[in-house]
Amino acid sequence: MGCGNLFFTILITFSVALITYNIIISANAPLKQDFPGPSRPSISVDPLIKMPLHRSSSQKKRLFHTAVTASDSVYNTWQCRVMYFWYNKFKDGPQSGMGGFTRILHSGKPDQFMDEIPTFVAQPLPAGMDQGYIVLNRPWAFVQWLEKADIKEDYILMAEPDHIIVKPIPNLATDGLGAAFPFFYIEPKKYEKVLRKYFPVEKGPITDIDPIGNSPVIVGKEFLKKIAPTWMNVSLAMKKDPETDKAFGWVLEMYAYAVASALHGVRNILHKDFMIQPPWDKEIGKTYIIHYTYGCDYTMKGELTYGKIGEWRFDKRSFDKVAPPKNLTLPPPGVPESVVTLVKMVNEATASIPNWWS
Repeated sequence: MGCGNLFFTILITFSVALITYNIIISANAPLKQDFPGPSRPSISVDPLIKMPLHRSSSQKKRLFHTAVTASDSVYNTWQCRVMYFWYNKFKDGPQSGMGGFTRILHSGKPDQFMDEIPTFVAQPLPAGMDQGYIVLNRPWAFVQWLEKADIKEDYILMAEPDHIIVKPIPNLATDGLGAAFPFFYIEPKKYEKVLRKYFPVEKGPITDIDPIGNSPVIVGKEFLKKIAPTWMNVSLAMKKDPETDKAFGWVLEMYAYAVASALHGVRNILHKDFMIQPPWDKEIGKTYIIHYTYGCDYTMKGELTYGKIGEWRFDKRSFDKVAPPKNLTLPPPGVPESVVTLVKMVNEATASIPNWWS
């Protein structure tokens, strides 16, 4: 095991030492030429969400493999179990493009849920390399999985433990374009000065960097195999740079993926309906995923008290050490549909999953 850790340390340290080479040279220029984008006349694109307006109906079904990175903490594990439960509910539904599923466990060792959830065990970064920012393990875990796993599908959906699938997800990507959710707080233009350290002017306009993170994203498997090592290297380089680290904070690794995707010429169709984030998004609407990253706090009259603990609340961080119990109390009247649906779906999962903690 000691030799293994030494090997990983040498490998990643070498990668970071050559970060300029990896970012500028390894971004394959011919690959970029093969990707139709908004500026190319060969594809008709809606300027609002970059959605191709004409698609062939004769294409065969294109399945994607859902991949979720996680640690072995109780916090990540209960979310993965709930997520996998709902994945199975909708996998074979109408219009579904959902193929296989893998939890990429970056704790370096198997856990007790290997038989419940299809799992690939990845090695974590060497001690200290994440500098306390555990999310840096995500791109490194994807690099290992893509290199070693036998992935049958031609596309990958990168998802997260705190995603709940609410209906079958079709393959929203196209040949040459990924599909991603646009985050309002990913602002390449605002941070152009910082981003030019990693995306030089000769690579193109700063608007070539899409306002996305790595999740949810559906992207071609072969493209992701090229993007992932660059994503890892850019993430590590950004974390090492004080100016970049201060500018991006907890979303640093999201910016790193957006940059890596742009360096490899992979543009993304931006789907605002890909997911919702309660409590700010109040209705389920046409969405495919509920992302419960924010706490939901309300008075018993159904009034939002964000930033202040409510009389009724659901916040995943309340269950960082222990899993949520079965049959959580439902929200009071007046709370938005999105929050009510979220809690009902957590309750259904915990009631149905064998050997839930409580």
